[in-house]
Amino acid sequence: MPAEDPRDLRISKLEKLLEGALVRLSALEKENAELRSRLGMNSSNSSKPPSSDPPGKKAEPKKPKSKRRRGGQPGHKGHKRSLLPVEEVDTLVPLRPNKCRGCGSSLIGHDSAPARHQVFELPRVKPIVTEYQLHALPCACGQTTRAKLPSGVPRGAFGPSVMAVVALLSGTYRISRRGIVQLCADLFGLEVSLGVVSKMEGKVSEMLVVPVEEARDHVRDHLVVGMDETGWREAKKKVWLWTVTTPLVTVFRIARSRGAKVAKEMLGEDFRGLLITDRWKAYTWLTRLCRQVCWAHLIRDFRGMKERGGRGSRIGGQLLDRAHLMFRWWHRVRDGTMTQHAFKCRLATLRAEVLELLRAGAICTGTKTAGMCREILKEGAALWNFAYVEGGEPTNNASERAIRPAVLWRKGSFGTDSERGSRFVERILTVTTSLRQQRRHVLSYLIEACEADLRGEDAPSILPEVAIRDQIAA
Repeated sequence: MPAEDPRDLRISKLEKLLEGALVRLSALEKENAELRSRLGMNSSNSSKPPSSDPPGKKAEPKKPKSKRRRGGQPGHKGHKRSLLPVEEVDTLVPLRPNKCRGCGSSLIGHDSAPARHQVFELPRVKPIVTEYQLHALPCACGQTTRAKLPSGVPRGAFGPSVMAVVALLSGTYRISRRGIVQLCADLFGLEVSLGVVSKMEGKVSEMLVVPVEEARDHVRDHLVVGMDETGWREAKKKVWLWTVTTPLVTVFRIARSRGAKVAKEMLGEDFRGLLITDRWKAYTWLTRLCRQVCWAHLIRDFRGMKERGGRGSRIGGQLLDRAHLMFRWWHRVRDGTMTQHAFKCRLATLRAEVLELLRAGAICTGTKTAGMCREILKEGAALWNFAYVEGGEPTNNASERAIRPAVLWRKGSFGTDSERGSRFVERILTVTTSLRQQRRHVLSYLIEACEADLRGEDAPSILPEVAIRDQIAA
């Protein structure tokens, strides 16, 4: 058998080395593309929050500058502060001219319709202090009996209005406990310690258990709800703040999980309404007919496809155009210039175009765009349910707006230090957000809740139908 040529051995060895180098090169190119894609991710083309955007992020293209001058336009109806009725004014100061501004003659008489000018001023706040003197009187039998506080009198130093204001400052205006201590001293002349502020938060939290549970039952039965979640910190550990939103009631909950178990507990496993969310996997336990994928999130995905370049860039741009067109139609439905029937007819054609583009994107082998298109295709009817359910919306903006104050609270306070603190956060946010949706006075409600607690009663309901029923009964 002839000896093997050394040149053939060298060629074979070099071929193997080249083959290995090409495999590594392909892997490095794929890794480089993935890293470049991550580098280009921002709040406009992914689910990253705006706070994570780098300083060099390009601004969105500005709309063409309008030729109109700044301020109110011709024909614009002005808005003025309404004058209070005369009988509600605290001090009335009639002003009459003594002399004519023309000839200087003395003037007498009465103007039946004088011009009215009202000035609003804040009174200096001084706490109302009530002292209860509990006498102790001896008896002939040798016992001494001390009087007890009457029913409805707080056992602590602060009454319902103080507790309600402290809860409002902490839970709605996100003022720190030290800030609340200083504010009470500066505005109200009250000396309050940090420990007392914490105790008042806990007490108000306990008062709100019943109305919050009623609100949780309410959202489970609602036809259309939005849901979202964001990170939170409890005792320096990562937890999650969830929210479920309806037009008049919003519920918050802080849980240790971001999984489907929490979503099932908040909605109920037998939920049969329409849930509007992003594409997070915690919601996939619902059938596609019970879900609506947020189109605001889809627009970010389409923009990401377009900006990544490559074969998927053109498809991403076309999907983006279709999404913007759908929103233009939807806005016309909202303002009454397009009927729901006409919108559905146009949507049928657009739906077919989007489906075709997603299928084309799904076969862009080896690209992130292909994976994204395949994931979106799996959603099926969940992309379009909003058009066929009364009250449906194409975006989850309501839930994202509701959760925004909680995000600001987290950024300012770094979360909560205990489970007790988390319960206060979720309950006070549920109550204040829901009341503002209903245009009800938040402070008045909190005072009523504190007064009810002193009487041994549950706090008033925050459900709109119960509030209306109670008003009619009253």
